[in-house]
Amino acid sequence: MPVRVDKYLWEVRLFKTRSLATEACRKGKVLVSRKAVKPAFLLNIGDGIDIRKGPVVYSFKVINIPTGRVGAKSVGLYLLDVTAKEQLDLLSLINQNNGYRAKGSGRPTKKERRDLTDFVEDAYMNDDFLEESM
Repeated sequence: MPVRVDKYLWEVRLFKTRSLATEACRKGKVLVSRKAVKPAFLLNIGDGIDIRKGPVVYSFKVINIPTGRVGAKSVGLYLLDVTAKEQLDLLSLINQNNGYRAKGSGRPTKKERRDLTDFVEDAYMNDDFLEESM
């Protein structure tokens, strides 16, 4: 039983709302078998889905078609994540370079904040930097 691609993406929790899934399809960010598809494209079991979110392309394979939105624990019954390791490495590299703090580490302590402020001031406020920019 085929299902619309936008509905499937919402049902397996790849998008928070169906309208976000529809918008991604319209913008060409959802590919089925390496071809951009419209939201009404019908998916079948075994189809490959590529979703571009930022610079990272996530890849999935349709295992089964759900009858409605599924719980987070049962997503694995309907979808197989086959994202390339290079894409996951790219994602971790982006997170590291954006000042990403590890989840659960909380706010910086006063000492960490002072050290960071001193580092930034030393790097950008010394005389060499000011002379180069003039």
